[in-house]
Amino acid sequence: MRRGYNPYTLPRWLRTTRAICAQFVVPFCVFQGIRTILIPTTFDVLLLTIFILIALAIKFEFI
Repeated sequence: MRRGYNPYTLPRWLRTTRAICAQFVVPFCVFQGIRTILIPTTFDVLLLTIFILIALAIKFEFI
């Protein structure tokens, strides 16, 4: 049986990296969303999707 997720069991460097990503992912999503609206390319849409998935994973503590 799998235990629940506890972020404090992660190494310190990984917790620091996760905290830094949590601070920067929302501004990146906003910037990429504006860029996708102005100049929609396949790469921009994929990048925006990746940023949104990362933001959701951090929000719901999957990462």
